[in-house]
Amino acid sequence: MENQEKPLLVSFIAGTQGAWRIESIDAVVGESLPSADRLEVVESPSVSSSVHPAWVLSGVASNVRYTNRAEVDVLNEKQQGLHRPQATRAALIPIRKNAAWWKLAQDERRRILEEDSHHIAVGLEYLPAIARRLHHSRDLFEPFDFLTWFEYAPEQSAAFEELVSRLRHTKEWDYVDREVDIRLARS
Repeated sequence: MENQEKPLLVSFIAGTQGAWRIESIDAVVGESLPSADRLEVVESPSVSSSVHPAWVLSGVASNVRYTNRAEVDVLNEKQQGLHRPQATRAALIPIRKNAAWWKLAQDERRRILEEDSHHIAVGLEYLPAIARRLHHSRDLFEPFDFLTWFEYAPEQSAAFEELVSRLRHTKEWDYVDREVDIRLARS
């Protein structure tokens, strides 16, 4: 039997504890999230906390979707892992897409995502400087469909702003009905 990586459940817990200091929480589209001081990222099937969090968002990092073989190969070649010492800045951007998006067939979503919006191609331009991991939340009945996590060094902040701006001005973003932009610093 082939060795397969198991899906990784990740919880983002906002409150008074955590390795990441929350610098801002801004609603881009739709409702925001409550304010909090810190964020803890827990990569575990169970989440326990002795404090009452402001909010908890969970998602699963699993197999890549919407990508073809060539894109997967380039992603694997260029992507550097998370938790790099120089990556002291991060962004958590939860996104929910509207019902029209989910009514589309898989190939139609792929066409909008890549052929029309160039989402994967744009993201590749910023690797390896900006590490990223996508967490799927829709099937967990979470308030968002995707939790996008990015880590980067402070000197890559302008590049990150450019990346986010480019993606938000694509056809794909016509289907976003809730997006929150959370910026963080590791201290």
